[in-house]
Amino acid sequence: MSRTEKQKLKLLYLLKILHEKTDQEHPLSTQEIINALGTYDIRAERKSIYDDMECLKLFGYEVEYIKARRGGGYYLAERRFELAELKLLVDAVQSSRFITQKKSRELISKIEKLAGPYEGRQLQRQVFVVGRVKAENESIYYNVDSIHRAIQDNAPITFTYLNWNTRKELEPRRDGRRYRVSPWALTWKDENYYLIAYDDRQEHIKHFRVDKMSNIAQVEGEKRAGEQAFGRIDIAEYTNRTFGMFGGETRTVTLKLPEELIGVILDRFGKEIDIRRLPEKMVSVRARVTVSMQFYGWLSGLGGKVTVSSPSHVRDGYRDYLRRILESYGDERPEEGE
Repeated sequence: MSRTEKQKLKLLYLLKILHEKTDQEHPLSTQEIINALGTYDIRAERKSIYDDMECLKLFGYEVEYIKARRGGGYYLAERRFELAELKLLVDAVQSSRFITQKKSRELISKIEKLAGPYEGRQLQRQVFVVGRVKAENESIYYNVDSIHRAIQDNAPITFTYLNWNTRKELEPRRDGRRYRVSPWALTWKDENYYLIAYDDRQEHIKHFRVDKMSNIAQVEGEKRAGEQAFGRIDIAEYTNRTFGMFGGETRTVTLKLPEELIGVILDRFGKEIDIRRLPEKMVSVRARVTVSMQFYGWLSGLGGKVTVSSPSHVRDGYRDYLRRILESYGDERPEEGE
């Protein structure tokens, strides 16, 4: 690009310099701006800088000038995001299990550019402080995009579903035979992304971990099935009643628990549940639940304070679940040192 052509881009380079090198605590003097433009092979004079700053202000950019004997100059006051908002985004990315460590770094690097040059360093420190278990499937980004596109196109998809093996590797289920489903929604549950879909062959709603899906392909020329099935459910309510996103029969379950645990129940099922007061600061709660081993496991985590009142087969199932756990330990005592 010739020097003349670069001069035409002067305002854009000026905005780039303000965005990347300034904030309220770090303004640039007119001479420093002239020098910075010179690194892009762009000439500038002091008067032209004043005129350029006015042009940026007229266009809507919040360019401010600080008067001071030393350290005065121009800075870009407007940022689309506040630092606190960017920290929240960084933590959300870093804590998301379904985003791989590599993709997390790439995303956070882009988020840093939304901050000023000095505030961005605070986001970098946060990256190294926060360490969490992350997904391994690098194609998660593209999986989400492919699923969204299929939902928009009202089309079925096929894919390979993966499982971990003892070598800590993801390998295909069913000897690599492809799954075929009609995608209807994506949900974020228990720190993972799930596809909620309709199994055309079994005529049943299923869900799949998106980070365990690979080689997703849209079925061209066909329309997805399951419209009536999904018309009868509320996705948010469906995910609340499903524990660990494991399937099972859906039943209205009545639980008896102390008032002090009502917050735990509301966090799990939402405010639409039926709550009735009982004597001695106890409550009875009715909620729609997908009954599974994961539901029983969640109940056991609350200890003996929560009991299943009805239906009887769920109460019996929970009792059997606890009995099997106890029996698996038997009367054996661990040897010394175990």
